Amino acid sequence: MSLIHENIKYLRKQMGLTQEQLSEKIGIKRSVIGAYEEGRAEPGVANLMLFAGFFKVSVDELVSGKLKKVEAKQNFQKNGAETLKILSITVDKENKENIHLVPYKAAAGYLTGYADPEFIAELPRFYLPIFPEGSYRAFEIRGDSMLPIVPGSIIVGSFVENWDYVKEKKTYVVVTQNEGIVYKRLLPLKEKQSFSLISDNPIYPPYEIKEEDISELWEAKAFISTEFPRADNSIQTLNEAVSELKEEVKRLKK
Repeated sequence: MSLIHENIKYLRKQMGLTQEQLSEKIGIKRSVIGAYEEGRAEPGVANLMLFAGFFKVSVDELVSGKLKKVEAKQNFQKNGAETLKILSITVDKENKENIHLVPYKAAAGYLTGYADPEFIAELPRFYLPIFPEGSYRAFEIRGDSMLPIVPGSIIVGSFVENWDYVKEKKTYVVVTQNEGIVYKRLLPLKEKQSFSLISDNPIYPPYEIKEEDISELWEAKAFISTEFPRADNSIQTLNEAVSELKEEVKRLKK
């Protein structure tokens, strides 16, 4: 399904341009741009390349990816020029965003395909009505660094548009090229423009990652697991001790 008309209009507005201003910048008549944005016509290859080059997105993203702007904090430099980073998503028949699942086996592919609309579209998708409107993604985690969240659990995260929004000691799914996809607590180290990544399992020491090395951040909102929590024996023991103490007090009063 082509989303050209939505994307051209969206990207134009993100740059604060009118149709007339965009027309002057790229040399396409305003009436033609209006027809593209209203879905009355579709650009040919030459104009597609003009739009893609001007907005600094790929032709595939312009045609098939529903684009969402990532705030300036996540903009990056490419060949000396600032490039707009985007989040690729899909929507259902009611235009609600799908939650895509990144299985553990697809984690390596996600590191290079997270911005590729075709890769994202191939991932399993679902919808959870308990979440408000927004962008969510689910990641299957491995390892025991975040016990009691067990390996194989699925973490559902809300997309973080700006690193300044990170909450101290909150859990996040962190996507980096060097460390892969990890689930950790984050401690912002603003003076160093980095984060300390902390495991809940104390046998794993914290480590540091630079902001510039992070591809995506997803704030953990829920988890899905087939393993139910076990009864807390420490609480049971405490209740038994309290009961024994009460009985002892009763005996002393007699």
